[in-house]
Amino acid sequence: MSLDKVSCRGGVSGMKPGTEIVEILQKAVNGHRISFSEALKLFEECHDLAALGKAADKVCRQIHPESFRTYNIDRNINYTNICSAVCHFCAFYRKPQDSDAYVLDLEVICAKIEETVALGGDQVLLQGGMHPSLKLDWYEDLLRNLKKRFPNVNLHAFSPPEIWHFHRLNKISLREVLERLKEAGLGSLPGGGGEILVDRVRKELTVYKCMSDEWLEVHRVWHSLGGRSTATMMFGHVETLAERVETLERLRALQDETGGFTAFICWTFQPQNTDLSNLRPVGAYEYLRTQAIARLYLDNFANIQSSWVTQGLKTGQLALCFGANDMGSLMIEENVVSSAGTAHHLTLSQIQNAIRQLGFEPKQRDVFYNLIQNDSDPVPEVTTPKNIPLITF
Repeated sequence: MSLDKVSCRGGVSGMKPGTEIVEILQKAVNGHRISFSEALKLFEECHDLAALGKAADKVCRQIHPESFRTYNIDRNINYTNICSAVCHFCAFYRKPQDSDAYVLDLEVICAKIEETVALGGDQVLLQGGMHPSLKLDWYEDLLRNLKKRFPNVNLHAFSPPEIWHFHRLNKISLREVLERLKEAGLGSLPGGGGEILVDRVRKELTVYKCMSDEWLEVHRVWHSLGGRSTATMMFGHVETLAERVETLERLRALQDETGGFTAFICWTFQPQNTDLSNLRPVGAYEYLRTQAIARLYLDNFANIQSSWVTQGLKTGQLALCFGANDMGSLMIEENVVSSAGTAHHLTLSQIQNAIRQLGFEPKQRDVFYNLIQNDSDPVPEVTTPKNIPLITF
């Protein structure tokens, strides 16, 4: 099918790009892998957002010809904000001596999970800082206790930087760390802390945090144990366009090797309240074209998630015309991005209606993209959780 016949139900149009750009887009639409240099050319020379959207939408529809688009219901539980790393892009982390530093008590975490289950959720994302003194047995006990009380809830837990920190702090192998966590109840691994997988960028953004090879190695070992994980990219800060492509290249190469990634999610850096607040945030245009190019490049990733959390409802909806097949999570609770000044909140009906307005059926799924709910069943409306106090020390 030729590119000029590709359309999105949301409706995008624009001036035609140059011949070479059209050839690259057509190559991707025809199912051929585009190269690093071709992806970079799209970033540098293709300013026709409509053309990128059409190509990404066509590729998405080839992978997902079904009549529905998906979302999930989960909650981000940040079990601690204490972190030994210093990330200049982060407004969330605290040092142990800070007055607002905390570690959540088990009962507080359980109360949050109980509420999530009552709202139709089947998963929680557990992420925190790289706590300087909590040993691996603390995390094992946490997982075991949660699985005992909530056997049907998937524990999507601990970003690769956290896992790498556990490995270093406990002075045991990465494989043993992951084996022990899996035995204790770890269900899947989030892709947090990916940012840009180029060490030049990581060294400029952070101190005492895993580098690119280490982040990838955590996923590689987890995949070798039969685990599944997600991959992420936070962009729009100090990276170059070539470094965005290098990040996509490294993810694609690891997916070729292991096949363990379930989805890719990209979002824009939110500078407010961070050490990089002088940077101007990139907006919807840059977000949509970056996601579209990611969809074209990551030909071995089945799923692309929209990022309404940083972009808001309308752009998050439009992302479903730019290569995404999933609206992401209802996200009953989110603390990290909101700490940087971005606070978009959606109801379940808003997510479902955004999908319907594009001509698709909304379907709830789990982290592994299995459909888990008939959307005709009533689900309680929710935008924000109950006020559950933090346990500080």
